Amino acid sequence: MNSVKSHNRVTIVTGGGRGLGRAMALGLAGAGFNVIATAARERAEIDSLAAEASDLYGEARVLPVIADVTSEDDCDRVVDTAVRRFGGVDVVVNNAGRGMKYVSEQFLTQPTRFWEVSPSLWKMVIDTNVNGPFLMAKAAVPLMLKAGWGRIVNISMNSETMQRQGFSPYGPSKAALESETTIWAQDLIGTGVTVNALLPGGATLTGMIPDSVSAETRSKLLDPQIIVPPLLWLVSSDADDVTGKRIVATQWSQAEPLADQASDAQQA
Repeated sequence: MNSVKSHNRVTIVTGGGRGLGRAMALGLAGAGFNVIATAARERAEIDSLAAEASDLYGEARVLPVIADVTSEDDCDRVVDTAVRRFGGVDVVVNNAGRGMKYVSEQFLTQPTRFWEVSPSLWKMVIDTNVNGPFLMAKAAVPLMLKAGWGRIVNISMNSETMQRQGFSPYGPSKAALESETTIWAQDLIGTGVTVNALLPGGATLTGMIPDSVSAETRSKLLDPQIIVPPLLWLVSSDADDVTGKRIVATQWSQAEPLADQASDAQQA
């Protein structure tokens, strides 16, 4: 990532303790970013992440913070912490999410029909996956606007999975997130702040995969590291004019970063 002045850049990665979030937090730290990694409850995981980053890079580049993205106060506190510790916020990676395993451990083989999902569980998933990114972005964007530069990266999923039988409420929540991406990008045109959706491009070995999944199936899942190269490109100056896009990691290449990508976040 030669074209980004990553020194002193500050990134918030929500859901940073495991899976995609952990991979992205470490990747950003390795590129020279200061990272605040949040988790709603998993203190041990984000503490472990911070220790690993320190061991790898020789300095404390990752600050672990317990915060629930469904809480406006928590999101404001994360941003305030970033300002106090590192001087601002340049990038928000909205990765924290609740998946289908909260509905059923057998969701991959035994679809749950939408009317069988409890209203409380439905609200929990929507609150985390839709309202959480809004609250986190809302807290950070004023600082980005003042600086004249910023990045919001919303972690999404395949369109086919959004429409898959039995994938309520997870599928609808990610469809809503992509709508947020498109609208926010338009709202921020001309400000220096971009908004894009980023997704692995297939089933990925994360905490959303139930423990009951066989070792054979797990071996076929994408490695979370696949999302790091396109993320580092998105937060670089090479992507200053890229906004409202939907970047699929399995289709991305450094040579042609937008080749075969959808023209906006509502396609593909």
